[in-house]
Amino acid sequence: MLYNILVPFSLDFSLLNVFRYITFRSAGALIFALLFTILSGPWFLKKLAELKLGQPILEYVPEHMSKAGTPTMGGLLIMAGALFSTLLWADLGNVYVWLTMFVFVGFGVVGFVDDYSKISRHTNQGLTPRAKMLGLLIVSVIAIGLLLLQPAYSSKLSVPFFKEFMPDLGLFYLVFAVVVLIATSNAVNLTDGLDGLAIMPVVLCVMVYAVYIYVAGHASFAQYLQVQAVPGVGEVTVFCCALMGAGLGFLWFNCYPAQVFMGDVGALSLGGVLGFLAVLCKQELMLIVAGGVFVLETASVIMQVGFFKATHGKRLFRMTPLHHHFQKGAHPLPESKIIVRFWIVSVLLAIASLSVLKLR
Repeated sequence: MLYNILVPFSLDFSLLNVFRYITFRSAGALIFALLFTILSGPWFLKKLAELKLGQPILEYVPEHMSKAGTPTMGGLLIMAGALFSTLLWADLGNVYVWLTMFVFVGFGVVGFVDDYSKISRHTNQGLTPRAKMLGLLIVSVIAIGLLLLQPAYSSKLSVPFFKEFMPDLGLFYLVFAVVVLIATSNAVNLTDGLDGLAIMPVVLCVMVYAVYIYVAGHASFAQYLQVQAVPGVGEVTVFCCALMGAGLGFLWFNCYPAQVFMGDVGALSLGGVLGFLAVLCKQELMLIVAGGVFVLETASVIMQVGFFKATHGKRLFRMTPLHHHFQKGAHPLPESKIIVRFWIVSVLLAIASLSVLKLR
């Protein structure tokens, strides 16, 4: 909004030229979202408590029973901070910004309905898997369909380390991209099982994609670094930084011991938009590296189920998702130590993902 209001006056007031720069507005978006989330957090937590929106705890995770009743649906705070900041600092004439916010809100709505269903029923049973999948599928198909209609966007797939190998998936790209969004949203949801465990890897992944999106939207940088250029997509860097700020602000209250949980409204919206950011800048496969923690968490569940069925009742891990494995056994790790170690892995994966920009 500031861009659209102030830039027309930049010819008369040269100081306003700074609002032309994506980097300046991205920094402003991050700081605004961070301060908004931290300052409004206490009021938001108070309202959640007044409405008795507490988190039900699964009985087979006795280590977490003390957390029963902790306010949930904190993802609404992340959404508010990221969306308000984006609306304030981004160019609202950019279609990619609106598509990104559509995915963010759309997945968030599905998560909100799921969370509210659990709380209202006083159980851990929200939407049926079929209903949840249908909601995510509708949002994903609309978003990817509209994205493919943009003249500057391509259905080609970038493959890390192979700069000249870019197969055109054609109509199949719609299916592929939808799978990326839904898989990423569910992976983040699985990871959100310990205080602050999911939000920090999300922030780091978004940071990685902020760089990739900025590069893809900058013709000279895209040519130099040999990545697919997507003219106009650079403006989404502002949203990325707003989301990073809101995520860090949420971590202020979500770090161990958590005062609030993000709930499905947070996990699904964050995962869905993370997948969409990867699709936007044509770096879908890079999610395997940048989001390696989410991949490991999801893979542990798949492996556990497969091994259990193949061996007729034996378990590969003590419990899944993977972070619960380290809480079980004769010498369980403290929750805080598991969280920080997962964060360290996420930092290393983020660095590895950015290094691939030159290893092509």
